[in-house]
Amino acid sequence: MFILANLILAIANILDVLLGAYKWVIIIAALISWVNPDPYNPIVKFLYSVTEPVFRPIRRLIGYRLGPIDISPLIVILAIIFAQSFLIRSLIEFAYKLKGGNIAL
Repeated sequence: MFILANLILAIANILDVLLGAYKWVIIIAALISWVNPDPYNPIVKFLYSVTEPVFRPIRRLIGYRLGPIDISPLIVILAIIFAQSFLIRSLIEFAYKLKGGNIAL
């Protein structure tokens, strides 16, 4: 069982790092959107291509109900925080229980 536990633990840790990095990408994209960036800049293109597929469905659901303020980045960041604090922590605890030990997170 320890092999399965180690696999689950590795997957949880990788997901935690990826979600943390994506959270920073969202923050940077939101900050850059306030300054009217050059759309042909490679960094702006990258940020747009990485964040827009996630923002678009949220914008369709909630629209722009706060006027010109786009809250889709905030909603995505809150979802990431939920995933990191609940789902990933649950995976880590499950992996440690499979190993036969306890962990206090």
